[in-house]
Amino acid sequence: MAEAGPGIPDSPAFATPERAELAAAVRDLIDAAMSLEEVEPATLTDVAQQVQQLTVRLGRPRDSGSGYQHRDHSDYLPRSPVVGEASPLSPRLDWEVRHEDGRVVVEARGTFGAAYEGPPGFVHGGWVACTFDEILGIANIASGNPGMTGRLTVHYRRPTPLFRELRVRAFVDRVEGRRILSRAEMYDGDSMTAEADGVFVQPRPELAEKYFGPRD
Repeated sequence: MAEAGPGIPDSPAFATPERAELAAAVRDLIDAAMSLEEVEPATLTDVAQQVQQLTVRLGRPRDSGSGYQHRDHSDYLPRSPVVGEASPLSPRLDWEVRHEDGRVVVEARGTFGAAYEGPPGFVHGGWVACTFDEILGIANIASGNPGMTGRLTVHYRRPTPLFRELRVRAFVDRVEGRRILSRAEMYDGDSMTAEADGVFVQPRPELAEKYFGPRD
């Protein structure tokens, strides 16, 4: 999906199909580096050198630091560590907005590979929490109630497996002034692996401008 809600579009200069293709290739490389054990040392060295050369080819000299530049907040989603199509760190969950019984619901689906492992064979609990935080934030925006995370409580019901398509549902439960109370659930098939309760806070206008810059 191109945007989380009205007024927060992805950056067209960054979120291109070509960059998404690059991110997918790097994601495959990360998964291979985390999974394949029987690889000759010379091959590992050769691949590492090729990766370094490709990094320079993209225009970043190895001694130039991170290359990070301050950006407008509106291009966050393509770089998201959970849903970002341009982020090789992302497991790349696809999401959509639905309307169920008068409520806005965001549903995301995706698979966590070897890079996200905690206990052998299962997703690290920190990544489960990160996923909840991200999908809840999108649900808040989609319902017209954007806010910053004040508290996130995660209930881990059972281990969440790697290499299986997972489903995450999130929605705003209620709004109390500047406080948005939201809920989310994660499923492996029909089995719930975790659920979360989030309390988000709409910052005062002067703080919102300080954090994110002026908005129309």
